[in-house]
Amino acid sequence: MVQSENPSLGAERQDLEHGRRESRDDSDVESRLLNNGKIYDKEKEAGINLDGEEAAPKTGKSKKKKQKSEQDRLMTAEINKLLAESPLEKNVTCGFWIFKGTFYQRFANQTAYVLLYGIVGCIFSMTYAYFNGTITTIEKRFKIPSKNTGIISVGNDISQTLVSAVLAYYAGKGHRPRWIGFGLLTIVFFCILTTAPHFLYGPGEDALALTSEFGGMPDENATMEAIEEQRSKTLCRLNGGGAECEVGEGNFAPQLLLFVAQFISGIGGSLYYTLGVSYMDDNTKKSKTPALLSLSYFLRMLGPAIGYALASFCLRLYIAPQMHPVINNKDPRWLGAWWLGWLVMGGLLSCSGVFLSMFPKELPRAVARRKVEENRRREKERLSVKSTEKERLTAELDQKTTAEAKASFQDMLKTFRRLITNKTYMCNTLSSIFYLVGYTPYWIFTPKYIEVQYRQSAATSSMVTGTVALAFSAVGVLLSGFIISRYKPRARYMAAWNVIVGFLTVAGILAYAFIGCPGNESSVIVNIHDSSLAGNTTTCNSACSCDYVRYSPVCGENNMTYISACHAGCKKLLVNSEGKKIFYDCSCIPSDETGNSTSQFKRLTSFDLSNDELSQNTSVHSQLEALANGQAMPGACPVNCWTQFVAFLAVMCCLKFVGASGRASNFLVSVRCVPEKDKTAAMGFGMTLCSMLAFIPSPIFFGWVFDRVCLVWGKTCTNKGNCWLYDPLSMRYTLNFTAAVFIAIGAIFDLGVWYYAKDLKIFDEDVKEVEMKIVQHEEEANNEKNTEI
Repeated sequence: MVQSENPSLGAERQDLEHGRRESRDDSDVESRLLNNGKIYDKEKEAGINLDGEEAAPKTGKSKKKKQKSEQDRLMTAEINKLLAESPLEKNVTCGFWIFKGTFYQRFANQTAYVLLYGIVGCIFSMTYAYFNGTITTIEKRFKIPSKNTGIISVGNDISQTLVSAVLAYYAGKGHRPRWIGFGLLTIVFFCILTTAPHFLYGPGEDALALTSEFGGMPDENATMEAIEEQRSKTLCRLNGGGAECEVGEGNFAPQLLLFVAQFISGIGGSLYYTLGVSYMDDNTKKSKTPALLSLSYFLRMLGPAIGYALASFCLRLYIAPQMHPVINNKDPRWLGAWWLGWLVMGGLLSCSGVFLSMFPKELPRAVARRKVEENRRREKERLSVKSTEKERLTAELDQKTTAEAKASFQDMLKTFRRLITNKTYMCNTLSSIFYLVGYTPYWIFTPKYIEVQYRQSAATSSMVTGTVALAFSAVGVLLSGFIISRYKPRARYMAAWNVIVGFLTVAGILAYAFIGCPGNESSVIVNIHDSSLAGNTTTCNSACSCDYVRYSPVCGENNMTYISACHAGCKKLLVNSEGKKIFYDCSCIPSDETGNSTSQFKRLTSFDLSNDELSQNTSVHSQLEALANGQAMPGACPVNCWTQFVAFLAVMCCLKFVGASGRASNFLVSVRCVPEKDKTAAMGFGMTLCSMLAFIPSPIFFGWVFDRVCLVWGKTCTNKGNCWLYDPLSMRYTLNFTAAVFIAIGAIFDLGVWYYAKDLKIFDEDVKEVEMKIVQHEEEANNEKNTEI
């Protein structure tokens, strides 16, 4: 306490000074603490002196900002001094075994952790994209049906449902970086198990037979014959020999290995996501958490693009790279080296996992900051005029935040009970669940949606979702994180922004429903002859045996799209001098009697046929009849949907930006609404609920929704196969309206978060403020009680 240096002061002056100090004690004790014990007079800041006369006015904001920067500078200086003087304790030592020392200790900081954590997240997200990019090759190699692939893909969600909450609770009370390292090792094991079928079963006899080492001969004619055989399966074959159903589902053991691998990856993923972010939040200044979190999100977003690029590179190599194939990658029999990328990613994850596990249990600077804050709290008690109930309550409050029960099954149940009864947390978790369900079809089916609705190529669709949308999401995440770190908005403002994001998303998805392409919806002819129905009348393709022909659309000269050349009744195929395929002798396509060609379609004439093709015909008359019938070219008929596609793209980019801008604020609300000791358990419990209620059932539900709008089904030997063609209009309305309903429900739960978050504090400054208010309220209550007595 600052005392008067003049011993001749009268009793009246001393009483006056004592009264002023006592009146200022409640409001200025924190300011004195942060100003190293000096009395900071708020009356002088306001421009009023002690004698009641007005002093020179000062700018409040600039004064406050200057004071805050001075406080931060003093805090930083004390932390640096404490770090330099304190001995290195076990809980802040970086490394393990012989990998310890000054060299490793310099990396025990938040910057190194955030960068490494983000890079690991990038590699981890690469594994999902790589799996999706190579799954068709895996299906072809091991003859895995698509329905089994779907079951394999949800293996990680099943394991997250089972273990996320329990693992997060127990691991959160231990050495979190070591647990994260263990989780990454399980992901390395996932990569090894995924590539194991190749090393156990080899490239396969069919693939080996196509190499020079196993007697294969480079024969362009053989390749052309294979390609021609594939082409012929799409033609109308009056005498049989058309496409046949595939029998046999291959060996079950590789499928089991792939499922077990996915199941194990869910364990590692849950440890990485729950422990990694909570460790970051606990060991950084609260005001810096949003920016650092956004940076880690951004690095993880790069993973899918890199994963698909790696898949493209590996699939260009033959499945047995050490051998010399006699075919090229355009041959339908080509199998790429799908297993190679798993070794690359497994190696990267193993190295990064070891480095990540070397981080200490607590970062040294975070420990030093907490010690400085504790020392200042003690200094505050020493500087006080008297030891009051206020200081005692403050000390108790500080002790309660640091006290933590040992891990036990009973304590785990109590923790989960606290989470379930936490209204803010449950509203936020339920909101996330409904958002995830609503977003599911767009994460999985956006490229297909663009192809069906706006007739864009698969390359264009993938480019849009993988680059353009990614760029807007990355900008939204980074910008929101830095804005939150810079301006430190209150919890209610961030919760309100999440509500706005939810309703803007609903508006954007409803806009999707009305951005359609009318020409696309009326240009497809569905003419399937069902031979199983009794009393069927003869149709133009009833004798073509098209039951097992895959969906490969062709454009007739009447500017209408048919399901395939077989369904259009096309019996012949010609590749002209320009390398373009033309189907002719199509019984379902009305021929152009004038014989004129258009800019979009150039009809074949007898001059386009080679001598070999002419010699194959029995007569010139039959040749002329074949040319007189309808003709078609591969691919759906061009429909001008560019304007609608640009409108869809603009709405999608806005939604990506807006949605990404709410990720940091949503996370901050979710971790600040629970006690500090429950933070990691809350993240694991939330992941369990999301996996159980969103990640597992939502693909099944939307798969059922998509089935309801299917126009043309494929056939297999045993039952109905995949959907070939969807009704664009029904798909647009059903999909978007259904998703909008789920996201609207999520926005309503966000309203609940906004309501209950009115007293929630996000940053360090807010926490100090609420602590002071709590103890002040307690002191006032005690004073009133004493007055009554």
